[in-house]
Amino acid sequence: MSRYRGPRLRIIRRLGELPGLTSKIPKKDKPPGQHGPNKSNLRRKESQYGIRLKEKQKLRFHYGVTETQLLRYVKEARKSKGSTGELLIQLLEMRLDNVVFRLGMAPTIAAARQAITHGHVMINGKKVSIPSYNLQAQDKISVTQKKQSRELMTSFQENASSKKPLPLHLSFQHEKNEGTVQKMADRESVGLKVNELLIVEFYSRKV
Repeated sequence: MSRYRGPRLRIIRRLGELPGLTSKIPKKDKPPGQHGPNKSNLRRKESQYGIRLKEKQKLRFHYGVTETQLLRYVKEARKSKGSTGELLIQLLEMRLDNVVFRLGMAPTIAAARQAITHGHVMINGKKVSIPSYNLQAQDKISVTQKKQSRELMTSFQENASSKKPLPLHLSFQHEKNEGTVQKMADRESVGLKVNELLIVEFYSRKV
């Protein structure tokens, strides 16, 4: 499945808060549907597959990755030593587009991805245009010297997302307009409420 480009509030109503997808708040709190939830649906117990699928979809829509990309991250996490679920979250958290978003340099991960592909972001002084670039500890993220880039990032930082507290593994110097990865992201630094163990179980038959 390609990257989702449809109504984002429908996804929020179905899966819950996904700050990486959109900062908007839906006016309705019921799941989407032409006629709304009926009595039979309310009485029906959600299957274990449905629960795992929902957790997987949260991760996919929040980070803006395709099904193929997410499956590749799961396989990579399984090959490494440690908890597969925590390693999967770490791989996604250390993506360049997510770090730009978490630093408050973009209102959503999709906006961060666009800024990166347009050549506005640098890592350690070198321009990088790959949103999925995997960052390491002590990497420095900044904007190019172009006036358009700095004006774009300044306008992004005025969004509500930039006022949220930074996770412990990141720091930001406003006078330099530069962020630093202090260490690799851990489970406590994740900006999404998700059960990664259910996601690993969902993919257990595919990897």
